[in-house]
Amino acid sequence: MEDTLTIATAEGVRIYAITTKNLVQEAADRHHTSHLATAALGRAMSGALMLAATMKDGERILLKLKGDGPLGEVVAEAQGTSVRGYVGEPDVFMPLKNGKLDIGGALGQGTITLTRYLQNGESFTGHAELADGEIATDITNYLYMSEQTPSSVALGVLVDKEGKVLAAGGYFIQAMPGCDEEVLEKLGNNVAVTPYVTQLLELGYTPEKIIEVLARGLEFDIKESMPVKFSCGCSKDKILNMLAALSKDDIDYLTEQPDTEVHCQYCNKVYHFSSEELKQLKTN
Repeated sequence: MEDTLTIATAEGVRIYAITTKNLVQEAADRHHTSHLATAALGRAMSGALMLAATMKDGERILLKLKGDGPLGEVVAEAQGTSVRGYVGEPDVFMPLKNGKLDIGGALGQGTITLTRYLQNGESFTGHAELADGEIATDITNYLYMSEQTPSSVALGVLVDKEGKVLAAGGYFIQAMPGCDEEVLEKLGNNVAVTPYVTQLLELGYTPEKIIEVLARGLEFDIKESMPVKFSCGCSKDKILNMLAALSKDDIDYLTEQPDTEVHCQYCNKVYHFSSEELKQLKTN
């Protein structure tokens, strides 16, 4: 199944549903993540993509969950239909909790931070304490506490014993201003009896079908569906421009090294620069 984000409305409510199996697998392969780290990163990237869908074209979301547990942090950045991300400790391991990956235990206590980058260059950042470290609950709590937006978020990643991603995705229900309380109650009841999102995805449910399940009993309208992907905008030229902003002393030091290595946290790519390449920075 292609990674897809579908957006719908249902009587004063927006519903977003997403499948991200392929892009989560790509992130796992790039970062060489453990089962637990794959699940945490996959949840965060799925959530970030749905939050980015609430923004205007070109606007960007940076989602960061940072705790005192062994995972350290989970970071996901989404813009439009593209996402990238990383975890603090990709090799993290925790015993299963009630038969499930213990993402909350791996993150521990800490904060969730959401930054919205607008088209005009402004940015807005909000913070909230982690509710349980399971990411979906943390996003739901953040939206209610910091942005006064009644929402429901579900995220899931299913990984087999070999670390292969079998299913990934989620949904996001967001009440619009003036939404009828009866509609919210109906949606709440629907969510309460809906299986785990990974169960739906493993059965082959598309985002559109997930929305149909969530909105049963309500009139809903599918607005659009679009492919989503893992994508990092780093490049050798961009990193050279960043290096050019260093002080003269720092550039002089780097030019004395036979090789300078720069690592992109988001996609785990490593760039190498020769002394001759860096000397050019002093002439520009």
